[in-house]
Order: sequence, then C-alpha cells, then structure tokens
Amino acid sequence: MFFALELLIITLVNHVYFSPDGQWVASASFDKSVKLWNGATGEFVAAFRGHVGPVYQISWSADSRLLLSGSKDSTLKVWDIRTKKLKQDLPGHADEVFAVDWSPDGEKVASGGKDRVLKLWMG
Repeated sequence: MFFALELLIITLVNHVYFSPDGQWVASASFDKSVKLWNGATGEFVAAFRGHVGPVYQISWSADSRLLLSGSKDSTLKVWDIRTKKLKQDLPGHADEVFAVDWSPDGEKVASGGKDRVLKLWMG
C-alpha cells in the first residue's frame, strides 16, 4: 500500500527519479537546480546549482554515485553525489536539452533536445 510524504518544493518540478540503489531521490526543477532527497525518509539533502536555465531531466549512473542533468541552458552536467559538487560540465548542444540517459555500463551518456541532435558522450 502506498502513502504520500509531501515534500515542499517552491517551484515547478519537471522530473523525479530514484537512484538505482534506492538511497536517493533527485528532482529537476524550473528554479535551475537539481535537488537531492533521502530516498527512505524524504529528508532534503542538497541542492546542486550550476545550470543557468530550468533543468528538464535527470538520470542516475548505475552505481548511484553520479547524477546527470539536462537543461534549457543547452548543457548537461554530471554531479558527484558523494561530494555534492559538479564533476563535469558537458556543453555542445545548440539549444535546450530535453532528454538525458546513462548507459548501463556507466561509460556513456546520451542526450537530445530542441536542436534535433542526439549526442552520445563517451567517458
């Protein structure tokens, strides 16, 4: 049986995603941030800031150690969950990035967006 824990978020949420290990929940928002929550308690853990536009989608690495975000600002960003800091900035799209995903082996990420380009990023 499901029940709801309500987490107060001030702005529109575009995407939420549990980490593969279930320890975390991440949310992507119009406030240009990615927020990290405890997956068991719902307690707020951290906000990742660095995008200069709304964040549309997020994706977890298979080992739950890294989080990928795609934004209106035309970039992808890789966040390190342990340090709670930006690990890598991936510019290269000519317009908004609507979709991101991580390969199961953790070696590649894919992105696509308004520029009608699918990019495959090798790690």
